[in-house]
Amino acid sequence: MNFINVTAAATASGGLGGFFGSTWGMIVLIGGMFVLMYFMMIRPQNKRRKEEEEMRNSVDIGDEIITIGGIMGKVVSVKDDALIIETGADRNKMKISRWALQTNVTKQATMQEAAQKAKEAKEAAKAEKKKKKEEK
Repeated sequence: MNFINVTAAATASGGLGGFFGSTWGMIVLIGGMFVLMYFMMIRPQNKRRKEEEEMRNSVDIGDEIITIGGIMGKVVSVKDDALIIETGADRNKMKISRWALQTNVTKQATMQEAAQKAKEAKEAAKAEKKKKKEEK
């Protein structure tokens, strides 16, 4: 007996029936797959895009940045859709588009320092709590 005959016999007898054998069950299954795909792929991408847009809009004069082409420089002027940066020891100026900004090194370093301080404060609080517990 081949696979097609076995499947047809099981379907006819209701063996594969149940909820997922019905039309509504398949609709629910496909809908569940779309919901899963939204939460696993689309939502994180939108969140990342928002963070990048926020980073690009928060660039200030004096920030050190890296472009998507790998050019490192210091922002000397900020306009609506463009930035002027200084690069190298001879202070060459370049005009770049905002969308070409990949990393704001200054803001990233500030965020890392804040995270490190928060981590140290948490460890200190944990150590103090442990010390109080040992004293009792």
